[in-house]
Order: sequence, then C-alpha cells, then structure tokens
Amino acid sequence: MNVTEALATRMSCRAFLPTPVPEATVRAILDAARQAPSGGNLQPWRVHALTGAPLAELVATVRARMPSHPRGEEPEYDIYPRELWEPYRSRRFKCGEDLYATLGVKREDKLARLLQFARNYQFFGAPVGLFFCLDRRLGPPQWSDVGMYMQSVMLLAREHGLDTCAQEAWSVWHSTVAEYLDLPPEMMLFAGMALGYRDESAPINRLRTERAPLDEVASLRGF
Repeated sequence: MNVTEALATRMSCRAFLPTPVPEATVRAILDAARQAPSGGNLQPWRVHALTGAPLAELVATVRARMPSHPRGEEPEYDIYPRELWEPYRSRRFKCGEDLYATLGVKREDKLARLLQFARNYQFFGAPVGLFFCLDRRLGPPQWSDVGMYMQSVMLLAREHGLDTCAQEAWSVWHSTVAEYLDLPPEMMLFAGMALGYRDESAPINRLRTERAPLDEVASLRGF
C-alpha cells in the first residue's frame, strides 16, 4: 500500500472487531512513526498503548465515573472554538448529522446520541487504546508536531491492514487517564486513539466525510 492509498482508505472507524492486535504490530507502527517531523527535532510526543486487562480496567473506571461527571472533567483545552463560524460550523454540523444518519438516530433523540458519543470512552470496541501526551510547558507548534506523529500512526496502521479513530474526546478525562497512567504533573494528555480491525458490517463505518475542493483550500501561483 502506498501513501496515497493509505490516505484514501483511512477513515475514523467507530466500530471494531475484538480481534487482538499483536504487540509486535503495535510496536512496529509506533516505532516507524518516530520518523514524523518536529520543529528543531524536539520529538515532543509520548505515547501509551493499552490492551487486554489494563485497557478494560481504564474503560471500567471511566464508566463508573460518568454518572457523577456526565461531561467529564474540567477540560484543559477547547477542542473547538466556542463559537464556530462558516464554513467550519456547517462542516462540523454535517459531519454529525451524517454520522447519526448511518445509525438511524434522529436529531431529537438526545439519549441515543449521548450513548453513541459515550462509546468514545470504550474506544469503540477497539482492542488497543493509544494515548498521546506532551509536556504541558510546550506550545502550539509542538502540539502540531504531536498531530503529525498521530497522522503517521494512522497511515502506518492502514499499511498493516488496521484502522484507527483519533479521539480528542479523551481530553475531557485527562485527570483520570493521568492518574491511571501515572503521568508526571508536567505531562498533558492531548488525545486518544482507537486501533484495531474495522468491523465491515457496522453501518457507522460506511460514513465517509466530504472534503472541500482543492481550489477552496489551496492557491497555486507561478506554475
């Protein structure tokens, strides 16, 4: 599989098979992703991979805390700006509507939507959960470096026949995750990621979000 194919077939998988992913495969993906670029070669990313009993224990811990913290913990950062503007607002709205349409969930069915969103905190059934962290003293440029490492992981996963779902949603459970992973105070949880084999039979995995045309996002001069 070449890079173009990996990009074209990567999707946010939200239903996984329980098939285990070998440690050697996870290690190979995380190792190869180290070639991701970073400003000044800081390599600010830190990644934690969980499977089996450790993953199940963390998922159970979060589930037990949800009734008393339905919105999670106090977030360390805003995943989206508080008041989105166009065209971003419409893009986000359509993504959500298209996603719930694959499940036949109507907009007014708030409970069903909430239950589906809560599956983030089960890694959508994936056998491997990844957490990406960085030193909280670093700035936005290093955040983008972590994003490039995550993108590398997602493309390498496709090379191995695996799928992923990047999940900034995990950032609202940063205290619980930090406690479980025994992170030092200076380390900040940036995002989670589900990793595993796609459940081809799940309707939600038929969603393919749209992309704006090239001329809307790029300007080429002097060619």
